[in-house]
Amino acid sequence: MWASVMTRDRDHYAGGAVARYTLLSAAVILCAFGLLMIYSASSITAAVREGSSWHYLWRQALFIGGSGLGAWWLSRFDYRRLQRRSVALWGASLGLLVLTFVFGAVRGGARRWIPLGLFNLQPSELAKIACVLVVAAVAVEWMRGRVPTKTLLVSTLLFTSLPAGLIIIQPDLGTTVTLLLAVILVLVLAGIPMRYIAMAGGLAALAAGAMIIVEPFRMARVLSFLDPWSDPTGRGYQIIQALLAFGTGGVDGVGLGLSRQKFFYLPEAHTDFILAIIGEEIGLVGTLFVLTVMAVFVWAGLRISAGAKDPFGRLVAGSLSGMLGVQALFNIAAVTGVLPVTGKPLPFVSYGGSSMLVTMTCLGLLLSVSEYGALAPRAVRMKSRSEGANREGASERRRDRGPYPSGAVRRGQTSRRA
Repeated sequence: MWASVMTRDRDHYAGGAVARYTLLSAAVILCAFGLLMIYSASSITAAVREGSSWHYLWRQALFIGGSGLGAWWLSRFDYRRLQRRSVALWGASLGLLVLTFVFGAVRGGARRWIPLGLFNLQPSELAKIACVLVVAAVAVEWMRGRVPTKTLLVSTLLFTSLPAGLIIIQPDLGTTVTLLLAVILVLVLAGIPMRYIAMAGGLAALAAGAMIIVEPFRMARVLSFLDPWSDPTGRGYQIIQALLAFGTGGVDGVGLGLSRQKFFYLPEAHTDFILAIIGEEIGLVGTLFVLTVMAVFVWAGLRISAGAKDPFGRLVAGSLSGMLGVQALFNIAAVTGVLPVTGKPLPFVSYGGSSMLVTMTCLGLLLSVSEYGALAPRAVRMKSRSEGANREGASERRRDRGPYPSGAVRRGQTSRRA
């Protein structure tokens, strides 16, 4: 009996029921733990600046509730319908990026946010998901042999360079790098030859290096990362305070709510640098707990990706899982002094409306792939790209026949659950 139940669940969800509910459980745990630590890290700041120590806690709870409803709706939405709408979504995200330069609010010398009253929307975060969707849609056509490799590469360059260019002049190098890595991950999962991946990675690295060299503030940030004690009250101040928090916390921490760094020593204690407060109050144990749950979340997302029968679902789930994992690694590396400060929040844990909205959108899409990925028809047989370049020419002649070969989808066939 138990074996039949497990078999039914395995067939019902892409990656199996274990991956689906592990993903959801990890997200809930991180959100709940994040609420606890946001209150602990921000209570003093909120009491002084906002008049209530609960200010940031209630706002974050509202962000989680609202974006959580959006994630639930996305989980019930068949993600495959986004494949044909991916270009429109990409165009909408590009339009929001343009509007940022018209209506955007300036904070810290950067114009990245559009004020919406309750929170500030950061369109560059939405652009990451839009780029993943549109590049995945083109990559699926390449996998089916309907477009040549050149078309895939040119399309990827077009769909990536335009939003990346708008994001880099905001300026926001961290989001640009995350976007590029997410797109490269789509190509890797699609099976494009590694020489193209190496070429794309090399060009991205050269572009990032050039952006650092030409902007004095980025170069100063890199230099302060290499030696933060050379400017302990300036560029190196934040990372020094974060390292002091970790050093004070030790293995088991100073106790929940007993952080000293949150008393206006550590800037952005409840946003980008919340991991430092976790390390101070709960110690290495708390830090490893967050890392472990985040790693489990990424594992579950990749398991869903591997179990999806639809290639679009595999690419979307794998790249979004990897993107959240990369963002978490960037945050952890910046807070611990391994990488320069990138300004990327810790998914599910850091305070922020835009961050939570985008993270929950990724969660909803992953759950949608889990729900509908096991139902995708396998009428289209993936063709090996190693059978010769002459097949690309043949695919050009089949371009206008629709997404499936003749007779692949029979009359009356449906992928909806009975």
